[in-house]
Amino acid sequence: MPKISERAVLMPSSPIRRLAPLAEQAKKRGTKVYHLNIGQPDIESPVEGLNALRQIDRKILEYSPSDGFASLREKLVGYYDQYQIKLSADDIIITAGGSEAVLFAFMSCLNPGDEIIVPEPAYANYMAFAISAGAVIRPITSTIEDGFALPAIERFEELINERTRGILICNPNNPTGYLYTRKEMNRIRDLVKKYDLFLFSDEVYREFIYTGSPYISACHLEGIEQNVVLIDSVSKRYSECGIRIGALITKNKVLRDAVMKFCQARLSPPLLGQIVAEASLDSPRSYAIHTYEEYIERRNCLIDELNKIPGVYSPIPMGAFYTVARLPIDDSDRFCEWCLKEFEWEGATVMLAPASGFYSEPNLGNDEVRIAYVLGKEELKKAIRVLAKAIEAYPGRTTK
Repeated sequence: MPKISERAVLMPSSPIRRLAPLAEQAKKRGTKVYHLNIGQPDIESPVEGLNALRQIDRKILEYSPSDGFASLREKLVGYYDQYQIKLSADDIIITAGGSEAVLFAFMSCLNPGDEIIVPEPAYANYMAFAISAGAVIRPITSTIEDGFALPAIERFEELINERTRGILICNPNNPTGYLYTRKEMNRIRDLVKKYDLFLFSDEVYREFIYTGSPYISACHLEGIEQNVVLIDSVSKRYSECGIRIGALITKNKVLRDAVMKFCQARLSPPLLGQIVAEASLDSPRSYAIHTYEEYIERRNCLIDELNKIPGVYSPIPMGAFYTVARLPIDDSDRFCEWCLKEFEWEGATVMLAPASGFYSEPNLGNDEVRIAYVLGKEELKKAIRVLAKAIEAYPGRTTK
């Protein structure tokens, strides 16, 4: 039998999705599964987007331009202007979700063997995209004790060598919900400028900031405009994960031209998704306010309930709709599997994402899980009660 590629061997399984078969088996047994594992919002998508989908009158579902419809890109210019991000339509390339934007950014900026520095815990698919590009992630670990704040900038400099090509951040952060401060962003800017690095900034959760601290985009940082690659998506802000529409944004024309080669090779971003996304930009401000208020109530509910459980600790996330919680358990992978295979309480169990999958280094995150607060408050309370019972019953419970 022929062997698969080394790249395929190295490619990690998703810590978010790999437990899905166990969840399906639990449901077949009649167990209710509370899904706290994945960032799939349950809030309804904007009616403007849904109506646009229903009212499509095209006779042919054709290719779109490789960089996306000009009308969508022009409308996005106005959206970003609300956040003092000043762009032209030419700065924006529409992609098949934020995931493709990250992949194309890596493929265009990194040679095999090049390194990027990433604060961890980090979105697990960054590692997959780096492997696809033949690049190497050099992690810098933030800690739950510090609320997952940016590690000291000196630790970044210790990792910089002749192979270092960039820094990748997610702000607000998935999986921790941390929001980088102006001081932290300025320190990153100074480092990027000093070593002439790319700054890849995933900012898909900008709508969900729950603190008085300002949102500092990488595009706000002066002096590194040609170094910044902004990653965005409509998946979270409009509950439109399935339409697969994202964006890669940069003022660096040489980089845009390089990215366009990859865009042309995959022909075009999704036609129907672009139609829905463009219409969704017309949703009223009330939609965004309702969504924001719902998530902040869920966040408060989740953190209050979690920190009541003996031995459990979660810092208060400042953005996005995730938190990383420390549990009194021996192994988060084993615990999450056990919950789906062997545990139920009053006919229900919980599905969580083991935090070990958000770290590059082995043995990190073994007592942590990522929880997505994408359920309504009452469902969330029930889910956390089930989690508390699971921790009590788990054979690998520790004495923390």
